[in-house]
Amino acid sequence: MVVKTELVLLPEQVANEQEYIFHLSKSCNVSQDSISGFNLLKRSIDARGKQPKYRLLFEVFINESFSEKKITHRDYKNISNAKPVLIAGCGPAGLFAAIRLIELGFKPILIERGKDVKNRRRDLAAINKQGIVNPESNYCFGEGGAGTYSDGKLYTRSDKRGNVQRILETFVEHGAEKNILIDAHPHIGTNKLPKIITSMREKIIACGGEILFNTKLVDILYDQNILKGIRVRDLINESEYNISSEALILATGHSARDIFELLQKKNILIEAKPFALGVRIEHPQTLIDRIQYHCDNRSEYLPPSSYSLVHNENDRGVYSFCMCPGGIIAPAATAPGEVVVNGWSPSKRNNPFANSGIVVGLNLVDFKPFQKSNKLAALHYQHSVETNAFEAGGKTLAAPAQRMMDFVNKKISADLPSNSYMPGVTSVLLDDVLPKIISAALRNGLKVFGKKMNGYLTNEAILVGVESRTSSPVRIPREKENCMHPQIKGLFPCGEGAGYAGGIVSAAMDGERCAEKAVKFLD
Repeated sequence: MVVKTELVLLPEQVANEQEYIFHLSKSCNVSQDSISGFNLLKRSIDARGKQPKYRLLFEVFINESFSEKKITHRDYKNISNAKPVLIAGCGPAGLFAAIRLIELGFKPILIERGKDVKNRRRDLAAINKQGIVNPESNYCFGEGGAGTYSDGKLYTRSDKRGNVQRILETFVEHGAEKNILIDAHPHIGTNKLPKIITSMREKIIACGGEILFNTKLVDILYDQNILKGIRVRDLINESEYNISSEALILATGHSARDIFELLQKKNILIEAKPFALGVRIEHPQTLIDRIQYHCDNRSEYLPPSSYSLVHNENDRGVYSFCMCPGGIIAPAATAPGEVVVNGWSPSKRNNPFANSGIVVGLNLVDFKPFQKSNKLAALHYQHSVETNAFEAGGKTLAAPAQRMMDFVNKKISADLPSNSYMPGVTSVLLDDVLPKIISAALRNGLKVFGKKMNGYLTNEAILVGVESRTSSPVRIPREKENCMHPQIKGLFPCGEGAGYAGGIVSAAMDGERCAEKAVKFLD
């Protein structure tokens, strides 16, 4: 027979397979010899008590031939001569839309303003070391999208929006470790994602799909509200041309401000959308480990610890966002004259710092000072804070920063602690950078977090501004049933940039959904 059972084990007990067999036999009340094998289905860490424990869910084969759990491979077709579907954006939404189109027998043509993952690295080095931002190739734009070089977390609560397991198995099929299939908070790591994204690209091309790098969407072509194609600019040759198609999946990401401006200019319906804004906070990883694991030194069998914090401040959410154990704070600006920060971790999460966005939810009423911008009011609010940060940092990519207790006490920091932000930090009063509603909510939220996590509120921690690209400040509306824009037949707003996803997995699932709807529209 095959049974499912859960074990709760100490960290040192998960080190080898024989420990599993011993404890599984006890749990199932059978002899060890009767267990022919097992599949580990789920794994998580419970650190709520004084002693952290692993919670493990197993599928156990008792007196029955063992069958190893295998991933399901996709059915890739040769679609060289199939009907084309345009995809703008080569992030997770665009890539998974392309793969789903291939399965369904359609030819994806991906348009990407940025570079492939390999050549993109040079532009990231220029940002970190020289403070030079390439508006077309940076931490947000390029093959793989913002997720490729900003961590690769695969955790999502959006399991009702699509097939999470299929997304994870696709990553494994292209080189990700199988651990992402069982971990409660799966993570690939920025150092490993580029190879996986490259494999996905090679598969798309091998099947007959096309990917056009350094190619920027500059216009959407339609007649009598029916999509006819797009106009693009070749950024290498500085030439423009049209590509005809009856369907366009618009998956350009949360930072493609030129696309939002294009839509408003053409009177294609968009909406201002609430988002969250704040700072990125960095602690020594050892400090977070001591707090979360209730010990002076983390066990070698435990990963660097993380945290999740939430507080409601006058009906505004104050919460942690994109927490990166053993991570690095990265410069995520997409244009000169702005400072934006984000965080990422390598696969081993072995850097000495732990960072997390701590952000405050905004409402549409907060954007009233920018109401002349119409539906781009939230975008211009966001941009104004980023330019404030640029000015405060000395008109370079050096980020405005403050020690945590100094921020709470409204005191400028005499010096700043060692940190991971490569372009450097400048000591300022963050109240002079952030909107008052943000700094006030942050200050009170940090006091509460200090009570929830004893030791969290400390001057060993640094606040680095600004964390502003938490989600898109614009929503591109679409019909619920067919995922199509209500005005333009054949236009499918998709992913984070359209306001329908928040992270790699949810964006990938939305890409699949839009691909399926596009195929149904074309059939």
